[in-house]
Amino acid sequence: MNIIPVIMAGGSGSRLWPLSRDSFPKQFLSIDGSGSSMLENTLDRLHSESISNPIVICNESHRFIVAEQLRKKNKLEQNIILEPSGRNTAPAVALAALHCLKTSNGNDPLMLVLAADHVILKEDIFLDAVMMGTKYAADKHLVTFGIVPDSPETGYGYIKSGMAKGDNVFEIERFIEKPNRISAECYLNEGGYYWNSGMFLFQASSYLNELKEYRPDIYDCCLKAYETSNNDSDFLRVGCDEFLHCPAESIDYAVMEKTKNGLVIPMSVGWSDVGSWSSLWDIQDKDEHNNVRHGDVITLNSNNNYIFSSNALVTTIGVENLVIVQTEDAVLVAEQSNVQRVKDIVNTLKINERREFKTHKTLFRPWGTISALSDGNGYSVKKLHIRPGEGMSMQVHYNRSEHWIVLSGTARVIVGGEEKLLTTNHAINIDVGIPHTIENPGRIMLEMIEIQTGSYIQDDDVIRLNDRYGR
Repeated sequence: MNIIPVIMAGGSGSRLWPLSRDSFPKQFLSIDGSGSSMLENTLDRLHSESISNPIVICNESHRFIVAEQLRKKNKLEQNIILEPSGRNTAPAVALAALHCLKTSNGNDPLMLVLAADHVILKEDIFLDAVMMGTKYAADKHLVTFGIVPDSPETGYGYIKSGMAKGDNVFEIERFIEKPNRISAECYLNEGGYYWNSGMFLFQASSYLNELKEYRPDIYDCCLKAYETSNNDSDFLRVGCDEFLHCPAESIDYAVMEKTKNGLVIPMSVGWSDVGSWSSLWDIQDKDEHNNVRHGDVITLNSNNNYIFSSNALVTTIGVENLVIVQTEDAVLVAEQSNVQRVKDIVNTLKINERREFKTHKTLFRPWGTISALSDGNGYSVKKLHIRPGEGMSMQVHYNRSEHWIVLSGTARVIVGGEEKLLTTNHAINIDVGIPHTIENPGRIMLEMIEIQTGSYIQDDDVIRLNDRYGR
């Protein structure tokens, strides 16, 4: 039976600041040194012929990041559902289920619900568990995957298994909230308790029928929102007003804790939900001194540390049990025992309206990236990367002028109605109030420097005369 992955790509990942930011959270980052993001790794592990291209659910502000990462994996085919606002997993999956039924030519496909920000090291074992679950999901069961615990973890919810329904398949006796240490130790010693992974497998109709029975209010809101949806390029935009009336609820609370058709399949797959820097230290390869090192890092007499360098040399002498994370514009130093409090730093940044809460120096645009190089009183210098076939919308600024210098590639520019082709070392001025646009007509990346000067230099000094990306 055909399996459609439904990948949840929302969330802010604030505990992995300063690498994860509000505008570019952890699921879109490479955190393991592979160069692939967590979302891309999620796509890569679904390498079975019976698994189709995914549906990805995200919010409006991340839509172009998701589209670009799907495009890199040749998985982009009008398969991104945009939530007007986060309403937790039960409504999001309902939208995906409605979409699966509408677009599957009368079939009732299996949905494999996954988070975009999980690590699974033993991918073959994971796929074996999924394939085992298909028989039960096709028989109207709602299957979840429990992680066999290897420690008395208090940061996860648990699932208590009941009567066996097959080889390594069990009824669900109950769900348990995150326990205290003593309870977690009892669960580990007793056995039959599994970490709640938040991964599910069921038929689209099975989920909707259970949701309709136990939470008809969520079902009705999602149905109305989907029925008023419209396609916009690679995105499905659901009805905003209808969806905003939907209660926020997780699948666990809305359906899984109530259904009589739930099953759990335990698995040991090297799983982590990467909820903190210390959880990354737990699962990654370490040097002879038990340090995890990424980037340009030199250590002397240092042990049990997580050290991440983005673009600078980081050195340590005689330190232990620390998390050190360096990015272009921020450095985090924390004891591993205190990394859960990184979210408090993020809240402080947000309260003080610091840019570092939300964005990096490098920002992602639908056409490429823009990186801040230098800012001062009345000027800003940036480096732009524009992908082949992409470009900016026709726009105008009334408070700043711009100067473009091509570093590599070819640029087609239109300034004041006059079109020109610019190549390496060519430059052009755009005065205040002059309509202008630029695009990359070539086959390689267009790299250029943009120098802005004026009395007001902020992103909101942009009036788009036409928006090629529908913003």
